[in-house]
Amino acid sequence: MTPRPYRPIFHLLMTYCIATGCPKPKNLPNAKHCKTCGSQLWLRDRYRILGALGRGGFGAIFLARDQSLPGHPPCVIKQLRPTTTEPNLLEMARDLFRREANILGKIGNHPQLPRLLDYFELAQEFYLVQEYVSGLTLQKSVKHNGPFTEAQVNQFLTEILPVVQYIHSHKIIHRDIKPANLIRREQDQQLVMIDFGAVKDKVIQPLVDAVDETALTAYAIGTPGYAPPEQMALRPVYGSDLYAVGVTCVYLLTGRSPKDLPYDPHTGELRWQDYASVSDRFAQVLRKMLDISVHSRYQMVSDVLRDLELEPYIDSLAQNMAFAVAPSVEAEETTLGSGISPSSRMAEAIRARRERRSKTEASYGGADRRQSKKLTAQSLRASYEKGYRDFSNQILSQLSLQKQVLVGASFAKATLRKTNLTSADLSNTNLSRANLSQASLKNAKLTSAHLGGANLEGADLRGANLSRAILEAANLKEANLCGADLTGAAVTAEQIASARTNWSTVHPNGRRVLL
Repeated sequence: MTPRPYRPIFHLLMTYCIATGCPKPKNLPNAKHCKTCGSQLWLRDRYRILGALGRGGFGAIFLARDQSLPGHPPCVIKQLRPTTTEPNLLEMARDLFRREANILGKIGNHPQLPRLLDYFELAQEFYLVQEYVSGLTLQKSVKHNGPFTEAQVNQFLTEILPVVQYIHSHKIIHRDIKPANLIRREQDQQLVMIDFGAVKDKVIQPLVDAVDETALTAYAIGTPGYAPPEQMALRPVYGSDLYAVGVTCVYLLTGRSPKDLPYDPHTGELRWQDYASVSDRFAQVLRKMLDISVHSRYQMVSDVLRDLELEPYIDSLAQNMAFAVAPSVEAEETTLGSGISPSSRMAEAIRARRERRSKTEASYGGADRRQSKKLTAQSLRASYEKGYRDFSNQILSQLSLQKQVLVGASFAKATLRKTNLTSADLSNTNLSRANLSQASLKNAKLTSAHLGGANLEGADLRGANLSRAILEAANLKEANLCGADLTGAAVTAEQIASARTNWSTVHPNGRRVLL
Protein backbone atom coordinates (compact mmCIF):
# COMPACT_ATOMS: atom_id res chain seq x y z
CA MET A 1 0.00 0.00 0.00
CA THR A 2 1.63 3.20 -1.16
CA PRO A 3 0.34 6.74 -0.65
CA ARG A 4 -0.17 8.88 -3.72
CA PRO A 5 0.09 12.67 -3.50
CA TYR A 6 -3.08 14.48 -2.48
CA ARG A 7 -3.73 18.19 -2.86
CA PRO A 8 -4.75 19.62 0.54
CA ILE A 9 -7.38 21.92 -1.00
CA PHE A 10 -9.36 18.85 -2.10
CA HIS A 11 -9.52 17.43 1.39
CA LEU A 12 -10.87 20.56 2.98
CA LEU A 13 -14.16 19.65 1.35
CA MET A 14 -15.07 16.57 3.37
CA THR A 15 -14.55 14.22 6.29
CA TYR A 16 -14.23 10.56 5.35
CA CYS A 17 -15.81 7.61 7.19
CA ILE A 18 -13.56 4.54 7.50
CA ALA A 19 -16.15 2.21 9.05
CA THR A 20 -16.22 -1.20 7.36
CA GLY A 21 -18.88 -1.38 4.66
CA CYS A 22 -20.06 2.22 4.89
CA PRO A 23 -21.78 2.80 1.50
CA LYS A 24 -21.42 6.61 1.52
CA PRO A 25 -18.27 7.56 3.44
CA LYS A 26 -18.13 11.24 2.42
CA ASN A 27 -19.35 13.71 5.04
CA LEU A 28 -19.30 17.46 5.64
CA PRO A 29 -15.95 18.88 6.88
CA ASN A 30 -17.11 19.58 10.46
CA ALA A 31 -19.18 16.40 10.90
CA LYS A 32 -18.35 14.29 13.96
CA HIS A 33 -20.56 11.30 13.10
CA CYS A 34 -21.21 9.69 9.73
CA LYS A 35 -24.56 10.74 8.25
CA THR A 36 -24.95 7.28 6.66
CA CYS A 37 -23.81 4.71 9.25
CA GLY A 38 -23.58 6.83 12.40
CA SER A 39 -19.96 5.89 13.13
CA GLN A 40 -17.70 8.34 14.93
CA LEU A 41 -15.58 10.11 12.32
CA TRP A 42 -12.64 11.55 14.27
CA LEU A 43 -10.23 8.90 15.52
CA ARG A 44 -9.44 9.44 19.21
CA ASP A 45 -11.38 12.73 18.92
CA ARG A 46 -8.30 14.07 17.18
CA TYR A 47 -7.67 12.78 13.67
CA ARG A 48 -10.09 13.83 10.92
CA ILE A 49 -9.86 11.47 7.95
CA LEU A 50 -9.80 13.21 4.57
CA GLY A 51 -9.67 10.26 2.18
CA ALA A 52 -8.08 6.92 1.32
CA LEU A 53 -4.55 6.85 -0.09
CA GLY A 54 -4.35 3.11 -0.63
CA ARG A 55 -5.99 -0.20 0.31
CA GLY A 56 -4.85 -3.77 0.68
CA GLY A 57 -5.98 -7.11 2.02
CA PHE A 58 -4.94 -6.33 5.60
CA GLY A 59 -5.87 -2.67 5.89
CA ALA A 60 -5.68 0.77 4.35
CA ILE A 61 -3.80 4.07 4.40
CA PHE A 62 -5.59 7.38 4.87
CA LEU A 63 -4.72 11.04 4.71
CA ALA A 64 -5.88 12.92 7.80
CA ARG A 65 -5.53 16.19 9.69
CA ASP A 66 -4.51 16.43 13.32
CA GLN A 67 -7.24 18.70 14.68
CA SER A 68 -5.48 19.01 18.07
CA LEU A 69 -2.49 20.95 16.67
CA PRO A 70 -2.38 24.54 15.40
CA GLY A 71 -2.96 24.71 11.68
CA HIS A 72 -4.35 21.16 11.65
CA PRO A 73 -1.28 19.67 9.91
CA PRO A 74 -1.77 16.71 7.57
CA CYS A 75 -0.62 13.23 8.54
CA VAL A 76 -0.85 9.67 7.21
CA ILE A 77 -2.76 7.04 9.16
CA LYS A 78 -2.06 3.40 8.43
CA GLN A 79 -4.81 1.04 9.54
CA LEU A 80 -4.11 -2.66 10.07
CA ARG A 81 -7.45 -4.46 10.05
CA PRO A 82 -7.03 -8.25 10.46
CA THR A 83 -9.59 -10.26 8.53
CA THR A 84 -9.71 -12.95 11.22
CA THR A 85 -10.88 -13.09 14.82
CA GLU A 86 -8.77 -16.17 15.62
CA PRO A 87 -6.93 -15.28 18.86
CA ASN A 88 -3.45 -16.48 17.83
CA LEU A 89 -3.50 -14.66 14.50
CA LEU A 90 -4.94 -11.55 16.13
CA GLU A 91 -2.10 -11.55 18.66
CA MET A 92 0.46 -11.95 15.88
CA ALA A 93 -1.12 -9.02 14.05
CA ARG A 94 -0.76 -7.00 17.24
CA ASP A 95 2.91 -8.02 17.50
CA LEU A 96 3.57 -7.01 13.89
CA PHE A 97 1.87 -3.69 14.48
CA ARG A 98 3.96 -2.99 17.57
CA ARG A 99 7.11 -4.07 15.76
CA GLU A 100 6.50 -1.61 12.92
CA ALA A 101 5.76 1.15 15.45
CA ASN A 102 8.96 0.36 17.39
CA ILE A 103 11.06 0.38 14.23
CA LEU A 104 9.59 3.65 12.98
CA GLY A 105 10.15 5.19 16.40
CA LYS A 106 13.75 4.01 16.39
CA ILE A 107 14.78 5.20 12.94
CA GLY A 108 12.30 7.99 12.19
CA ASN A 109 14.65 10.87 13.08
CA HIS A 110 16.40 10.54 9.73
CA PRO A 111 15.40 13.40 7.39
CA GLN A 112 14.65 10.94 4.57
CA LEU A 113 12.34 8.68 6.59
CA PRO A 114 8.80 9.53 7.77
CA ARG A 115 8.49 10.19 11.49
CA LEU A 116 6.16 8.17 13.72
CA LEU A 117 3.74 10.57 15.39
CA ASP A 118 1.32 8.24 17.20
CA TYR A 119 0.00 4.68 17.36
CA PHE A 120 -3.02 3.14 19.04
CA GLU A 121 -5.56 0.29 18.97
CA LEU A 122 -9.33 0.73 18.65
CA ALA A 123 -11.82 -2.16 18.54
CA GLN A 124 -9.16 -4.72 17.51
CA GLU A 125 -8.00 -2.44 14.69
CA PHE A 126 -4.50 -0.97 14.82
CA TYR A 127 -3.41 2.47 13.70
CA LEU A 128 -0.04 4.10 12.98
CA VAL A 129 0.14 7.86 12.50
CA GLN A 130 3.07 9.08 10.42
CA GLU A 131 4.41 12.30 8.98
CA TYR A 132 2.77 13.15 5.65
CA VAL A 133 5.19 13.36 2.71
CA SER A 134 3.86 15.40 -0.19
CA GLY A 135 5.31 14.71 -3.61
CA LEU A 136 5.52 12.29 -6.53
CA THR A 137 6.74 8.72 -6.16
CA LEU A 138 9.55 7.71 -8.50
CA GLN A 139 7.09 5.39 -10.18
CA LYS A 140 4.82 8.31 -11.10
CA SER A 141 7.79 10.47 -11.98
CA VAL A 142 8.91 7.95 -14.62
CA LYS A 143 5.36 7.60 -15.95
CA HIS A 144 5.02 11.38 -16.26
CA ASN A 145 8.53 12.33 -17.40
CA GLY A 146 10.00 9.18 -18.94
CA PRO A 147 13.04 7.05 -18.00
CA PHE A 148 16.12 8.42 -16.24
CA THR A 149 19.56 8.81 -17.77
CA GLU A 150 22.56 6.95 -16.34
CA ALA A 151 23.71 10.17 -14.65
CA GLN A 152 20.30 10.60 -13.02
CA VAL A 153 20.27 7.01 -11.76
CA ASN A 154 23.80 7.49 -10.46
CA GLN A 155 22.54 10.54 -8.55
CA PHE A 156 19.60 8.48 -7.27
CA LEU A 157 22.05 5.97 -5.81
CA THR A 158 23.95 8.72 -3.98
CA GLU A 159 20.66 9.69 -2.33
CA ILE A 160 19.18 6.28 -1.52
CA LEU A 161 22.22 4.20 -0.55
CA PRO A 162 23.08 6.24 2.60
CA VAL A 163 19.44 5.79 3.73
CA VAL A 164 19.68 2.02 3.20
CA GLN A 165 22.99 2.09 5.09
CA TYR A 166 21.31 3.92 7.99
CA ILE A 167 18.47 1.37 8.12
CA HIS A 168 20.89 -1.57 8.04
CA SER A 169 22.99 -0.01 10.81
CA HIS A 170 19.93 -0.50 13.04
CA LYS A 171 19.84 -4.20 12.07
CA ILE A 172 16.71 -3.70 9.99
CA ILE A 173 15.90 -5.00 6.51
CA HIS A 174 13.28 -2.93 4.67
CA ARG A 175 12.16 -5.72 2.30
CA ASP A 176 9.98 -3.52 0.07
CA ILE A 177 12.21 -0.95 -1.64
CA LYS A 178 10.67 -0.03 -4.98
CA PRO A 179 9.83 3.12 -7.03
CA ALA A 180 6.34 3.33 -5.53
CA ASN A 181 7.84 3.54 -2.02
CA LEU A 182 10.24 6.38 -2.82
CA ILE A 183 8.84 9.91 -2.87
CA ARG A 184 10.55 13.07 -4.07
CA ARG A 185 9.42 15.41 -1.30
CA GLU A 186 7.82 18.52 -2.78
CA GLN A 187 9.08 21.02 -0.21
CA ASP A 188 12.82 20.31 -0.51
CA GLN A 189 13.16 17.73 -3.33
CA GLN A 190 14.76 15.19 -0.99
CA LEU A 191 14.13 11.50 -1.64
CA VAL A 192 12.07 9.93 1.15
CA MET A 193 11.63 6.19 1.73
CA ILE A 194 8.18 5.18 2.95
CA ASP A 195 6.15 2.10 3.93
CA PHE A 196 7.89 0.05 6.60
CA GLY A 197 5.14 -2.56 6.85
CA ALA A 198 7.41 -5.25 5.39
CA VAL A 199 10.46 -4.63 7.56
CA LYS A 200 12.29 -7.46 9.26
CA ASP A 201 14.08 -6.79 12.51
CA LYS A 202 17.25 -8.89 12.70
CA VAL A 203 17.50 -8.59 16.48
CA ILE A 204 13.98 -9.22 17.76
CA GLN A 205 11.74 -11.41 15.69
CA PRO A 206 8.26 -12.72 16.60
CA LEU A 207 8.17 -16.26 17.93
CA VAL A 208 5.94 -17.79 15.27
CA ASP A 209 6.52 -20.68 12.96
CA ALA A 210 6.97 -20.21 9.23
CA VAL A 211 3.48 -21.44 8.35
CA ASP A 212 1.69 -18.98 10.63
CA GLU A 213 3.95 -16.11 9.60
CA THR A 214 3.24 -16.78 5.94
CA ALA A 215 -0.50 -16.98 6.63
CA LEU A 216 -0.48 -13.57 8.29
CA THR A 217 2.26 -11.65 6.51
CA ALA A 218 2.33 -12.92 2.96
CA TYR A 219 1.57 -9.33 1.96
CA ALA A 220 4.70 -8.15 3.78
CA ILE A 221 7.29 -10.42 2.16
CA GLY A 222 7.85 -7.83 -0.53
CA THR A 223 6.86 -7.07 -4.09
CA PRO A 224 7.36 -9.82 -6.70
CA GLY A 225 10.08 -8.82 -9.12
CA TYR A 226 11.75 -6.48 -6.62
CA ALA A 227 12.30 -9.16 -3.97
CA PRO A 228 15.11 -11.71 -4.59
CA PRO A 229 14.60 -15.47 -4.17
CA GLU A 230 15.96 -15.71 -0.61
CA GLN A 231 13.50 -13.03 0.54
CA MET A 232 10.53 -14.78 -1.07
CA ALA A 233 11.66 -17.87 0.83
CA LEU A 234 11.39 -15.85 4.10
CA ARG A 235 15.18 -15.71 4.50
CA PRO A 236 16.05 -12.08 3.70
CA VAL A 237 19.53 -10.64 4.24
CA TYR A 238 20.90 -7.10 3.94
CA GLY A 239 21.83 -7.84 0.34
CA SER A 240 18.12 -8.39 -0.39
CA ASP A 241 17.54 -4.66 -0.08
CA LEU A 242 20.45 -3.99 -2.45
CA TYR A 243 18.82 -6.30 -4.99
CA ALA A 244 15.62 -4.24 -4.71
CA VAL A 245 17.62 -1.04 -5.20
CA GLY A 246 19.15 -2.60 -8.34
CA VAL A 247 15.72 -3.49 -9.76
CA THR A 248 14.59 0.05 -8.96
CA CYS A 249 17.54 1.35 -11.00
CA VAL A 250 16.45 -0.85 -13.91
CA TYR A 251 12.92 0.55 -13.70
CA LEU A 252 14.26 4.11 -13.68
CA LEU A 253 16.45 3.39 -16.72
CA THR A 254 13.89 1.47 -18.77
CA GLY A 255 10.50 2.63 -17.55
CA ARG A 256 9.53 -1.05 -17.34
CA SER A 257 8.56 -2.94 -14.21
CA PRO A 258 10.35 -6.29 -13.69
CA LYS A 259 7.23 -8.23 -14.69
CA ASP A 260 7.47 -6.59 -18.12
CA LEU A 261 11.11 -7.57 -18.68
CA PRO A 262 12.37 -11.00 -19.80
CA TYR A 263 14.40 -13.33 -17.61
CA ASP A 264 17.30 -15.57 -18.55
CA PRO A 265 15.78 -19.12 -18.61
CA HIS A 266 19.07 -20.64 -17.44
CA THR A 267 20.03 -18.30 -14.60
CA GLY A 268 16.70 -16.67 -13.75
CA GLU A 269 18.33 -13.25 -13.89
CA LEU A 270 16.62 -10.15 -15.23
CA ARG A 271 17.51 -9.29 -18.85
CA TRP A 272 17.42 -5.52 -18.94
CA GLN A 273 20.47 -4.57 -21.03
CA ASP A 274 18.52 -4.53 -24.31
CA TYR A 275 16.25 -1.80 -22.95
CA ALA A 276 18.82 0.65 -21.53
CA SER A 277 22.14 2.07 -22.70
CA VAL A 278 24.66 2.53 -19.88
CA SER A 279 28.44 2.48 -19.50
CA ASP A 280 30.22 -0.83 -18.97
CA ARG A 281 31.21 0.20 -15.44
CA PHE A 282 27.65 1.03 -14.44
CA ALA A 283 26.31 -2.14 -16.08
CA GLN A 284 28.80 -4.21 -14.10
CA VAL A 285 27.65 -2.66 -10.81
CA LEU A 286 24.01 -3.30 -11.67
CA ARG A 287 24.72 -6.90 -12.62
CA LYS A 288 26.31 -7.52 -9.23
CA MET A 289 23.39 -5.85 -7.44
CA LEU A 290 21.00 -8.06 -9.39
CA ASP A 291 22.86 -11.35 -9.00
CA ILE A 292 20.39 -14.10 -8.14
CA SER A 293 23.00 -15.77 -5.94
CA VAL A 294 23.04 -14.00 -2.59
CA HIS A 295 26.68 -15.04 -2.12
CA SER A 296 27.77 -13.29 -5.33
CA ARG A 297 25.69 -10.18 -4.77
CA TYR A 298 26.78 -7.02 -2.94
CA GLN A 299 26.43 -7.50 0.79
CA MET A 300 26.78 -3.92 1.99
CA VAL A 301 26.26 -0.37 0.80
CA SER A 302 29.90 0.66 1.06
CA ASP A 303 30.88 -1.98 -1.53
CA VAL A 304 28.43 -0.52 -4.05
CA LEU A 305 29.71 3.00 -3.44
CA ARG A 306 33.29 1.81 -3.83
CA ASP A 307 32.62 0.20 -7.19
CA LEU A 308 30.67 3.21 -8.41
CA GLU A 309 33.70 5.37 -7.57
CA LEU A 310 31.53 8.23 -6.38
CA GLU A 311 34.43 10.58 -5.76
CA PRO A 312 32.48 13.83 -6.41
CA TYR A 313 29.91 12.86 -3.78
CA ILE A 314 32.07 11.17 -1.16
CA ASP A 315 32.36 14.16 1.21
CA SER A 316 28.63 14.82 1.36
CA LEU A 317 27.94 11.09 1.72
CA ALA A 318 30.44 10.92 4.58
CA GLN A 319 28.75 13.85 6.31
CA ASN A 320 25.30 12.32 5.89
CA MET A 321 26.50 8.99 7.28
CA ALA A 322 28.33 10.54 10.22
CA PHE A 323 25.27 12.56 11.17
CA ALA A 324 22.75 9.80 10.62
CA VAL A 325 24.50 6.99 12.47
CA ALA A 326 26.38 8.73 15.27
CA PRO A 327 23.39 9.77 17.46
CA SER A 328 21.96 6.24 17.61
CA VAL A 329 22.83 4.38 20.79
CA GLU A 330 21.34 1.18 19.42
CA ALA A 331 23.23 1.20 16.13
CA GLU A 332 25.66 -1.52 17.15
CA GLU A 333 28.37 -2.90 14.89
CA THR A 334 26.68 -5.10 12.29
CA THR A 335 28.90 -7.88 10.98
CA LEU A 336 28.24 -9.09 7.48
CA GLY A 337 30.66 -11.80 6.48
CA SER A 338 33.89 -9.84 6.90
CA GLY A 339 33.31 -8.98 10.57
CA ILE A 340 33.48 -5.25 9.79
CA SER A 341 30.37 -3.11 10.19
CA PRO A 342 28.87 -1.26 7.19
CA SER A 343 29.55 2.10 8.81
CA SER A 344 33.16 1.12 9.49
CA ARG A 345 33.64 -0.01 5.92
CA MET A 346 32.13 3.23 4.70
CA ALA A 347 34.43 5.29 6.92
CA GLU A 348 37.44 3.23 5.81
CA ALA A 349 36.66 3.87 2.13
CA ILE A 350 36.26 7.58 2.77
CA ARG A 351 39.55 7.79 4.67
CA ALA A 352 41.36 5.93 1.88
CA ARG A 353 40.04 8.31 -0.76
CA ARG A 354 40.99 11.33 1.31
CA GLU A 355 44.50 9.97 1.82
CA ARG A 356 44.91 9.43 -1.93
CA ARG A 357 43.61 12.92 -2.62
CA SER A 358 45.96 14.44 -0.03
CA LYS A 359 48.95 12.70 -1.62
CA THR A 360 47.92 13.97 -5.03
CA GLU A 361 47.55 17.51 -3.72
CA ALA A 362 50.94 17.33 -2.01
CA SER A 363 52.58 16.26 -5.24
CA TYR A 364 51.25 19.41 -6.89
CA GLY A 365 52.54 21.68 -4.15
CA GLY A 366 49.60 21.98 -1.80
CA ALA A 367 45.88 21.60 -1.33
CA ASP A 368 43.30 22.66 -3.85
CA ARG A 369 43.17 26.44 -3.76
CA ARG A 370 39.45 26.41 -4.26
CA GLN A 371 39.02 24.66 -0.90
CA SER A 372 41.29 27.08 0.94
CA LYS A 373 39.53 30.17 -0.40
CA LYS A 374 37.19 31.69 2.18
CA LEU A 375 33.55 31.64 1.16
CA THR A 376 31.65 34.87 0.74
CA ALA A 377 27.87 35.21 0.71
CA GLN A 378 27.98 35.49 -3.07
CA SER A 379 30.25 32.47 -3.61
CA LEU A 380 28.21 30.37 -1.17
CA ARG A 381 25.00 31.18 -3.05
CA ALA A 382 26.68 30.41 -6.37
CA SER A 383 27.99 27.07 -5.07
CA TYR A 384 24.56 26.09 -3.79
CA GLU A 385 22.91 26.99 -7.09
CA LYS A 386 25.42 24.74 -8.88
CA GLY A 387 24.36 21.79 -6.72
CA TYR A 388 27.04 21.91 -3.99
CA ARG A 389 25.52 21.19 -0.58
CA ASP A 390 28.37 20.48 1.85
CA PHE A 391 29.59 23.58 3.72
CA SER A 392 30.71 21.70 6.83
CA ASN A 393 33.49 23.18 8.99
CA GLN A 394 33.46 26.45 6.99
CA ILE A 395 33.93 29.85 8.67
CA LEU A 396 30.86 31.84 7.62
CA SER A 397 30.64 34.40 10.42
CA GLN A 398 28.84 37.71 9.80
CA LEU A 399 27.80 36.81 6.26
CA SER A 400 24.58 38.33 4.93
CA LEU A 401 22.39 35.39 3.86
CA GLN A 402 18.92 36.73 4.57
CA LYS A 403 16.06 35.21 2.54
CA GLN A 404 18.41 32.65 0.98
CA VAL A 405 17.09 29.19 0.09
CA LEU A 406 19.60 26.64 1.46
CA VAL A 407 17.32 23.63 1.82
CA GLY A 408 19.09 20.34 2.53
CA ALA A 409 22.57 21.86 2.86
CA SER A 410 25.08 20.74 5.48
CA PHE A 411 26.66 23.30 7.79
CA ALA A 412 27.83 20.74 10.36
CA LYS A 413 30.48 22.24 12.70
CA ALA A 414 30.45 25.45 10.62
CA THR A 415 31.03 28.82 12.29
CA LEU A 416 28.04 31.09 11.64
CA ARG A 417 28.50 33.54 14.52
CA LYS A 418 26.51 36.77 13.97
CA THR A 419 25.51 35.56 10.48
CA ASN A 420 22.35 37.13 9.10
CA LEU A 421 19.95 34.32 8.15
CA THR A 422 16.75 36.31 8.55
CA SER A 423 13.85 34.67 6.65
CA ALA A 424 16.23 32.09 5.14
CA ASP A 425 14.86 28.66 4.19
CA LEU A 426 16.97 26.13 6.10
CA SER A 427 14.50 23.24 6.01
CA ASN A 428 16.11 19.82 6.47
CA THR A 429 19.50 21.50 6.85
CA ASN A 430 22.24 19.84 8.89
CA LEU A 431 23.47 22.40 11.43
CA SER A 432 24.71 19.86 13.96
CA ARG A 433 27.37 21.30 16.29
CA ALA A 434 27.42 24.55 14.30
CA ASN A 435 28.26 27.81 16.08
CA LEU A 436 25.24 30.07 15.57
CA SER A 437 25.79 32.29 18.59
CA GLN A 438 24.19 35.73 18.12
CA ALA A 439 23.11 34.78 14.61
CA SER A 440 19.93 36.31 13.24
CA LEU A 441 17.42 33.58 12.39
CA LYS A 442 14.35 35.74 12.69
CA ASN A 443 11.43 34.25 10.71
CA ALA A 444 13.79 31.59 9.31
CA LYS A 445 12.34 28.27 8.16
CA LEU A 446 14.08 25.47 10.08
CA THR A 447 11.51 22.69 9.73
CA SER A 448 13.09 19.26 10.29
CA ALA A 449 16.51 20.92 10.57
CA HIS A 450 19.20 19.08 12.55
CA LEU A 451 20.63 21.34 15.24
CA GLY A 452 21.92 18.69 17.62
CA GLY A 453 24.75 20.10 19.75
CA ALA A 454 24.57 23.49 18.00
CA ASN A 455 25.48 26.68 19.88
CA LEU A 456 22.51 29.06 19.61
CA GLU A 457 23.41 31.23 22.57
CA GLY A 458 21.97 34.71 22.09
CA ALA A 459 20.60 33.84 18.63
CA ASP A 460 17.51 35.70 17.38
CA LEU A 461 14.90 33.06 16.56
CA ARG A 462 11.82 35.26 16.79
CA GLY A 463 9.08 33.87 14.57
CA ALA A 464 11.29 31.03 13.33
CA ASN A 465 9.61 27.81 12.23
CA LEU A 466 11.39 25.03 14.17
CA SER A 467 8.66 22.42 13.79
CA ARG A 468 10.08 18.87 13.91
CA ALA A 469 13.60 20.26 14.31
CA ILE A 470 16.20 18.24 16.22
CA LEU A 471 17.64 20.37 19.04
CA GLU A 472 19.09 17.68 21.29
CA ALA A 473 22.00 19.05 23.39
CA ALA A 474 21.77 22.43 21.63
CA ASN A 475 22.73 25.50 23.68
CA LEU A 476 19.68 27.80 23.78
CA LYS A 477 20.89 30.10 26.55
CA GLU A 478 19.41 33.58 26.01
CA ALA A 479 18.19 32.58 22.53
CA ASN A 480 15.08 34.59 21.61
CA LEU A 481 12.24 32.15 20.88
CA CYS A 482 9.42 34.68 21.09
CA GLY A 483 6.84 33.70 18.47
CA ALA A 484 8.86 30.66 17.36
CA ASP A 485 7.04 27.44 16.42
CA LEU A 486 8.56 24.37 18.11
CA THR A 487 5.73 21.96 17.27
CA GLY A 488 7.08 18.40 17.35
CA ALA A 489 10.65 19.58 17.92
CA ALA A 490 13.11 17.37 19.82
CA VAL A 491 13.98 19.76 22.65
CA THR A 492 13.74 19.55 26.44
CA ALA A 493 11.83 21.81 28.81
CA GLU A 494 15.15 22.73 30.43
CA GLN A 495 16.54 23.95 27.12
CA ILE A 496 13.44 26.06 26.48
CA ALA A 497 13.62 27.46 30.02
CA SER A 498 17.13 28.75 29.30
CA ALA A 499 15.83 30.73 26.31
CA ARG A 500 13.57 33.76 26.06
CA THR A 501 9.94 32.92 25.27
CA ASN A 502 6.57 34.68 25.41
CA TRP A 503 2.86 33.96 25.03
CA SER A 504 3.22 33.45 21.27
CA THR A 505 5.90 30.74 21.50
CA VAL A 506 4.45 27.42 20.29
CA HIS A 507 5.90 24.60 22.41
CA PRO A 508 6.64 21.03 21.19
CA ASN A 509 3.17 19.87 22.24
CA GLY A 510 1.70 22.39 19.79
CA ARG A 511 0.35 24.67 22.51
CA ARG A 512 1.18 28.19 23.64
CA VAL A 513 2.01 28.64 27.30
CA LEU A 514 0.94 31.96 28.81
CA LEU A 515 3.66 33.57 30.90
